[in-house]
Amino acid sequence: MSLQQWAENARDRFERDGPAMGVYGAVQELWQGGLGVLGRHVYNYGTHVFEEEWDILLVLDTCRPDVLAEVADEYEFLADYDPERDALNSVGSRSPEWIGKTFDPDSIAGPELADTAYVSANPHTRDIPDPDALAVVDELWKYGWSYDHGTVRPETVVDRAIDVHRSGDHDRLIVHFMQPHSPYRSLVEEHPDWFSLSVGMDNPEDTPEFVLWERLRTGRVSREELWEAYRDNLRWVLDSLELLLDNVEADDVVITSDHGEAFGEWWYYGHSSTAPIPVLKRVPWATTTATDRETYEPELTPDENENRDPTSDEVNERLRTLGYI
Repeated sequence: MSLQQWAENARDRFERDGPAMGVYGAVQELWQGGLGVLGRHVYNYGTHVFEEEWDILLVLDTCRPDVLAEVADEYEFLADYDPERDALNSVGSRSPEWIGKTFDPDSIAGPELADTAYVSANPHTRDIPDPDALAVVDELWKYGWSYDHGTVRPETVVDRAIDVHRSGDHDRLIVHFMQPHSPYRSLVEEHPDWFSLSVGMDNPEDTPEFVLWERLRTGRVSREELWEAYRDNLRWVLDSLELLLDNVEADDVVITSDHGEAFGEWWYYGHSSTAPIPVLKRVPWATTTATDRETYEPELTPDENENRDPTSDEVNERLRTLGYI
């Protein structure tokens, strides 16, 4: 965000919320942007996933260790999860940063990429430095999008992951789910305006009033309500993992995330910048195994028409519903 855009946003807040809340919001936005500058140019950290041992890496977008711990006892494959022990620092604070660093052919990942398949529901596959360096890049968000949910459903990701795992000639598989990232399924029907922005990442227009994190910052929605919805989205994807783990074969499966999510910690909301703060950098690292019991036969097969590149308007629309600005 440029200084001019920040000033325009501050002016709009003064008019909408009054001087006191307007100043509060302007200073908070400046702080959040400053943390992003710190992460880009001064200080950053994190463990590259290719430094660790795994056969299949399951990436749950924006999943924090503490929220995973809250539901872990509901799932057999997470029965021993400890958020203090089973966690590491991510190389990214947001998806494009994580994807760019994880698949950088000049990094430690370079020699491994040719034997790695990547199935992704995240539109930031566009930030892969060299897609041809990987064995497979399945951009599921291009053809598996659910307009009812404003995202790619985890069941769809599982379907494609099983097919790619069984049919591909590669040693490693990374599966990138969108959940628990918003839109939160429990709120979409009642509050669609909280998730449907009027601009995308590449559109210079101003954002509308009261998007999800703005509502939280100004107290128009409680942290408790959003946290409950966030946790519900996590259960949505974890329910799907049970089917996946019964239909792929791997000794070392890791459940992790690309980055976390801030609900006001460090005076930060969401994950809009490369801020090197623990709430965004600390992610789960839960280990399990998988056995292909062949209880499911994949149904979704992309054809030429389905796998076409979306138009720029379609890409922006999908980015809107995911809250990328």
